[in-house]
Amino acid sequence: MRSMDSFRTKLLPGLLCRLLHMLARSAQRIYGKIQVPALSYPDLAEASLAVGPWDNMRKYSKCFRYLVDLTITMDLFGACCVYQVVIARTIKQLVEGTDLTTDSAVGSSPAIRIYIIALLLPCILLCMITSLKYLAPFSIVADFFILIVTVATVYYGTKHATVSPLEMPVFKTVPGLFEFIGVCVFSMEGVGATMAIENTMTEPKKVTAVLLGGMGVVMVLVMAVGFFGYWGYGELSKSPVTLNFPWEPFPIALKVFMGLMIYVTFALNFWVPFDLVWYYLKKRHQPQKYWLWERVYRIIFVTGITLIAVTFPNISKLTALIGSFCLSSMGFMYPAFIELTLDWTDPGLGFLMWRMWKCIIVALFGAVICVVGTYTNARALVHEVFK
Repeated sequence: MRSMDSFRTKLLPGLLCRLLHMLARSAQRIYGKIQVPALSYPDLAEASLAVGPWDNMRKYSKCFRYLVDLTITMDLFGACCVYQVVIARTIKQLVEGTDLTTDSAVGSSPAIRIYIIALLLPCILLCMITSLKYLAPFSIVADFFILIVTVATVYYGTKHATVSPLEMPVFKTVPGLFEFIGVCVFSMEGVGATMAIENTMTEPKKVTAVLLGGMGVVMVLVMAVGFFGYWGYGELSKSPVTLNFPWEPFPIALKVFMGLMIYVTFALNFWVPFDLVWYYLKKRHQPQKYWLWERVYRIIFVTGITLIAVTFPNISKLTALIGSFCLSSMGFMYPAFIELTLDWTDPGLGFLMWRMWKCIIVALFGAVICVVGTYTNARALVHEVFK
């Protein structure tokens, strides 16, 4: 536990901030080469190969763009699956006073999968809101509520703690370690918004300070919830953390608002990848039928998300799988590769070539997380379904 806390509190946040800055700095360096004022993440990926040093790789610039588009889409739709399970578990506990998550019913208690299926229609109706301006104000309320939940977690975690955190094991199994790393990397979900933030800043050169500040706040909140939640409830700790809170008026209110907050967050998270997918899908239809087909596809995608959530209702392993597969690529491999295309002709300090080796090491680190973490967590998920 001590080693993992050190990894999370010192190495990982600094590395994540560095990688986000790597993306923004690469964009600023490439603006002058292609004479554009702003680039999205997929735009940056395409441009890095299109104007890069390898002539025989330029024909694959569109493929790189599509790969980034696909990864972002899978990541955010995957996060929607996690949100559905979180909502379902919260509702289940409020209705039944229990958090059993077995595949079949226990007595007269419906399984978690039934609650997930019951969320299909409410989620479809919410995702029929096609304008982000109607959803964005709720994110402010959600941020305020996250702060309240964090403070409550610190209080209840400290209150229920029975052992010193120094007495907890470093880790129990290698698969468990990679599950932990995948969950940590999942916290990088905002990496896809890095370029959007940089593009809207009046002083883009200060993006480093913004990323450090924003990532710092996020990581402090995540670390507080993770540390005090596990310290207080140990192996019995549930996700979301509010499920661990006692049955008292204030904690019950927190559980209710947690469900509502995640419900709205589902729509916010769904909007971004669907907008990306709809950009390609609408080319297959006539403009006068866009209104109809957009809503048809929204229903199809929400249904698909629900089916995945029903099949894999284990939050921690599903989160770890998404983090290992998607965020290791978006947060480590892609930024390192993009910067490598810019530093290839100037690798740094003569024969040492430190810039080139830095990019290679970061990319290899991401590849290890991607391959080992994806295999470990996917195997665990499949085993849980078919056991």
